[in-house]
Amino acid sequence: MEYNILRDNERIDDLQCKGLKIIQNPKGFCFGMDAVLLSNFCEIKKGATVVDLGTGTGIIPILIAGKSNAGKIYGIEIQSQIADMAKRSVKLNNLENKIEILNVDLKRADKIINVNSVDVVTSNPPYMNAGGGIKNPEDMKAISRHEIKCTLEDVISMASRLLKHNGHFYLVHRPHRLVDIIYLCRQYKLEPKKIRFIHPSKNKKPNLLLLKCIKAARPELKFLEPLYVYKEDGSYTDEIYKIYSRESIEV
Repeated sequence: MEYNILRDNERIDDLQCKGLKIIQNPKGFCFGMDAVLLSNFCEIKKGATVVDLGTGTGIIPILIAGKSNAGKIYGIEIQSQIADMAKRSVKLNNLENKIEILNVDLKRADKIINVNSVDVVTSNPPYMNAGGGIKNPEDMKAISRHEIKCTLEDVISMASRLLKHNGHFYLVHRPHRLVDIIYLCRQYKLEPKKIRFIHPSKNKKPNLLLLKCIKAARPELKFLEPLYVYKEDGSYTDEIYKIYSRESIEV
């Protein structure tokens, strides 16, 4: 029964997508809208091999499994407690044959997954760089939010190593890191192809960006229409409602 799969302070949340659920700990770290937006932004072909770097509670692999016909999805997570939570969420959804959670440092992912073998790499990495404030190096929230266990360069360089030629890399991050992101992607032969800025509302600056890169592609960056999260009355925009109800991300 469901209660046997939970640990102290944990709960099961409904993802409102094909009956999928996820285990979360409100005292630890819960997924946000950025993970949902990233999973929706991805273009996943039937049978694709997908790797999510820094998977946390496994939200992105679970959503991709529910909305696509991906062949195999790996979630890489360094924190053993969170990786265990992700594994239990995979089991809760009966997705063991499709999703594998690996409790390893993403900087060692190429020791387990063959280089140049992956169709899609996704990542919702820590947003704050080394100078981004005081933090406890052992705190789950701090590790998820700050570049303590990995850097942006670690994520991008590993994505490049794992991807096939013309493989796709999808990233969600903060706009203030855009220069770093573009510089590092180019350095590791991940050519930025599509970018979309996410705004809380029409009168506010963007606070997230979604980026698609293709390994070894020719230069040409397309700017997509901005996505606004809230209307003036504080309710979700129509597009956000559609994203939360979207049934498929297969192409």
